[in-house]
Amino acid sequence: MTPADRDVEGVVEMMLDATQHYDKPLTAERLFGWHAALFPTGRSGMHRITVGAWRGADAGPMQVVSGAMGQEHVHFQAPQADRLEGEMGKFLAWFNGSDALDPVLKAAVAHLWFVTIHPFEDGNGRIARAIADMALARGDGTAQRFYSMSARIEAERKDYYLHLESAQRGSTDITAWIAWFLGCFARTIEASDLLLAQVLRKAHIWSILNAKPVNERQRLVMNRLLGDWQGFLTTAKYVTLAKCSADTAQRDIRDLLDRGVLAQNSAGGRSTSYRLVESGRSSRDGG
Repeated sequence: MTPADRDVEGVVEMMLDATQHYDKPLTAERLFGWHAALFPTGRSGMHRITVGAWRGADAGPMQVVSGAMGQEHVHFQAPQADRLEGEMGKFLAWFNGSDALDPVLKAAVAHLWFVTIHPFEDGNGRIARAIADMALARGDGTAQRFYSMSARIEAERKDYYLHLESAQRGSTDITAWIAWFLGCFARTIEASDLLLAQVLRKAHIWSILNAKPVNERQRLVMNRLLGDWQGFLTTAKYVTLAKCSADTAQRDIRDLLDRGVLAQNSAGGRSTSYRLVESGRSSRDGG
């Protein structure tokens, strides 16, 4: 396996702590630990930053800025450093408190609230996403994670920043932000459903194949078919993938046909091709 980058390991450590220990209080010390995991060298890029503590006044005003030098556009300015202790105290008391607010709505509010306070010099967005997933885990009441709101927000980051800026520059009415967050959550669940369906599909086919182990050529080709394969399987493609003769490929394919995991398409002759069979029926979507 490819060794993981230390930055990636830091994100993983933070996310695991947030979701596996969702029932533990979120405290300043815990947030400091997350922050230290994200920046183990004490630097963000080439710049040294305060790690494991709220940003100090010496860091200057925290602003989200775009535009060329001398033509900067300030999208948002966070509260001054001397307000952080009080602001984070209020946030943590609310987050750890019991209320009747729906867990998904609480996740939406918590994410926006934390990232607006912007208590660290860097890493606030990643920590805010971890806090949102922690709130969702609390709502689920389980450490078993079949979806990741954090990953979905990262995938939709352009749209995310537009809605975030709109909420931070607007009034205290954050309905539009919550509506976007709920939509993103729905898309997270849909993506998870698709992923789980793929996993179950693979498990079903391999349960058939493992009744009588396949050879390494067949294993290689089946793994490709169960991945991001496009189109149908042909003898020529099998030869290329398995690096074998046409006769060997045809024997392997016949065996897979007999096992019921492949089905032959209607076209014959030189156009003969094969598709995966799913849950006892043929798949006509090209595998």
